[in-house]
Parts: sequence; C-alpha cells; structure tokens
Amino acid sequence: MQTLDAPLTILLIGSGGREHALAAAIARSPSCDRLLIAPGNPGTASLGTNVVLDVADHQAVIAFCRTMGVRLVVVGPEAPLVAGLVDDLETAGIAAFGPKRIPAQLEGSKAFTKELCTECGIPTAAYARFDEAQAARDHIRAQGAPIVVKADGLAAGKGVVVAESVDEALAAIDMMFSGGLGAAGEAVVIEEFMAGEEASFFAISDGTTAIPFGTAQDHKRVGDGDTGPNTGGMGAYSPAPVLTPALEAQVMERIVLPTVAGLKDRGTPYVGVLYAGLMITEAGPKLIEYNARFGDPECQVLMTRFAGDIVAIMVAACEGRIGAIEPVWSAEPALTVVMAGEGYPGTPKRGGVIKGIADAESLPGVTVFHAGTALKDGALVANGGRVLNVTATGRTVREARDRAYAGVDRIRWADGFCRRDIGWRAVAREG
Repeated sequence: MQTLDAPLTILLIGSGGREHALAAAIARSPSCDRLLIAPGNPGTASLGTNVVLDVADHQAVIAFCRTMGVRLVVVGPEAPLVAGLVDDLETAGIAAFGPKRIPAQLEGSKAFTKELCTECGIPTAAYARFDEAQAARDHIRAQGAPIVVKADGLAAGKGVVVAESVDEALAAIDMMFSGGLGAAGEAVVIEEFMAGEEASFFAISDGTTAIPFGTAQDHKRVGDGDTGPNTGGMGAYSPAPVLTPALEAQVMERIVLPTVAGLKDRGTPYVGVLYAGLMITEAGPKLIEYNARFGDPECQVLMTRFAGDIVAIMVAACEGRIGAIEPVWSAEPALTVVMAGEGYPGTPKRGGVIKGIADAESLPGVTVFHAGTALKDGALVANGGRVLNVTATGRTVREARDRAYAGVDRIRWADGFCRRDIGWRAVAREG
C-alpha cells in the first residue's frame, strides 16, 4: 500500500453530476492542494481546473499525471474502472481510488456478481445466465412473470427490465440479443422477481475490510408514481429511512463484508466504493446488484450530507487503513431532483439555453449540480439526458423536497422536465 502525504494534487475522472458533487467535496478538503477534472463540466470549472484528456488512453492519463504531479486519481464513472485504468495507474506508481479491473466486474458483469454471491452465501435473487436467445426465452416461459431480465454488461443504468408479463420479458430478450444495448446485451441474466422496497447502501473498502458510508433511495422510473421506463435515476434522497441501524448491520455482516472477504480470498482485493443496490424483503435485505462506484444521483445527496474530509477517507482506503475511519454526517437529510431533457431516456433534446441557476441557489439549502451541460457562445446549454441535479437539505425530507422543487421552479429551461414526486416514500413515513 502507498503512503500519500497531504496536500495532494488530485485528478478526478468524469463529467457528470456525480463528479460535480465529488469535486465540491474534494475541493473543500484540506488534504487537496490542487484539483484537476477530466473532462469535467461547467459546474466543476469553478472548483478546480477542467482538462482535456482521453481517459480511454491509459498511457496518456499516466503521462499527464506525471507531468502535472498528480499523486491521487479518483475515478468517478464505471467504464474506466472496468477497462482497468486503476491497474495501469498503480503499475505506474500512481495511487487511484477505485477498484481494479477484475473486482470492478462486480458492476461489469451481473453473472460475476451472482457467482460470487453463490460462492460466499450472500442473499440474492435466484438466477440463470444465458448467451443464447432461445434458451433464455424457454427459461422465461417456464418461470412465468413477473421476472427480471438484465443485460450482463454495462448499460448505463438502462439494462434492467422488470417484466410484468411473459411477453414483456420476451421482448426484452429480443431487444438485448438483437444489439439494442450493444455488447452489454450479448449475454443476459434472468432473475426471480423480489418483492419489497429498494434502497442503496454504500461502503468504502480498503481491500481487507469496509466501513459503511451512507444510505439513499433513488427513483429509477422516468415518470411520477414510478411509471415508465427505467433511467439512470430521476432523483434521490439520503438517508434511506427503510434502512434502520439493525438492517444496516445486517447488510454489512451478510452482504458487504462477505463480498470484500470473497474478493480478497480470490486474490483480487476490492479498493473503493462498494454500492449495494438492495431489496428489503420479508426475509431481510437481499442484494439486487453491485455498482463499483458512487451512484448518480445518490452521490449528490451523500456528498451534500457528508461533513468530513473525503480525501482523507479515500487516502485511508488506498493505504489499507479504512477500519480506523469514522465518517461524519450532517443530521439533516438531503434530496436531489434530476432535470432531464425532453425525450429522455430516449433521445433528449439538446442545445436549449438554461438560465436561473444562480436564482435557484440563492434559496436556503439549495445547490445545483451540473450533469449534462455545456457552454456555447457564452450561454449554458443542455448537452445530455440528465442535465441538472437540483439538491437541497432540510430539517426533514419534506422540507428538503420543498426547497429542491422551489429551486427547480426558478430554473428557466424550455426543454427540461422532472418528476414531481421525488422522496414520496420518506415523506409518507414522516406523516
């Protein structure tokens, strides 16, 4: 393990709302001397220096780090992790926060995770993997519906179909095997449907052990009332009330720590954020799937609530001493509303001018994180599907929600839309 003495020049990889939130947390850390973001977005530009860098070219990243004196690389999105960027950085003697290529297969391959769950006795849904469409269709007809069809590979949060009917499941098989999700759908995992409430649990691992790092609930469906197709996430709040301290302890004992131990035993230790998507069933928490990085938009609410030094935690993970760390959190909940371009999660409208962000941020407790934005002729414009994350804190989830939507209503963007019911479960619990 490397020793990283602060203050550090840090390179943050990514360009979305997650990276804007991470950049804000890193920039306020006394452990950070200089922050570079590749490629960043108009929001991150006020927190560090956005740089043009081909992150798929690992040797170019290494050369840049050496030229600029970068001593810690923080990898935001999943694709560079699965591609082995951390492996190459560490071989070059540059520390990186994030898992190497093989342990990153927890996100890169649904089947990899399922096999590890079986090996380590981790509670999850029953499943079968197929790389041929007809066998998958036969399995679906034999099992019936509801049933869950997942692309085995990375699909930007859009590779899961919770099918209410056999016909819907068969259509998902046809879409995936016909190339609708590219290489991600060359194999599929078909799972039993699990009933319960979903929640997100985060931990940080140093390869030997792990500590809990917050909870959240997100809203995957595009429409109010959890209707319409799945998206990368239309909003989130933290903490997740459904995850009581007793349930959090169960998740660590039965899911997270066995995962860390299992990967270490295989000789592929996991260093970085371990994001467990959970179903809280009558039989207790079960793993739906893992992500190998912070969620988006969950990171936005986690970083808004986090009151400690995020760089110190990342360094502790890289140095193998995460067990000595106790994260510090604000007592106030946080909630974020995603503003997306018309047409999302299909083809969104781009190029529309966005105004009013400063007006929104003048409200108490409101911060706007950029995701799919760009500057064109001096104007801020939409340049993606999920474009802004209007985030707020409050004494209750209800207050955080009301503040966030007040912020949304001050933003002027003709092509933007959002769900209007983010946080409904937590608000209902508050009464």
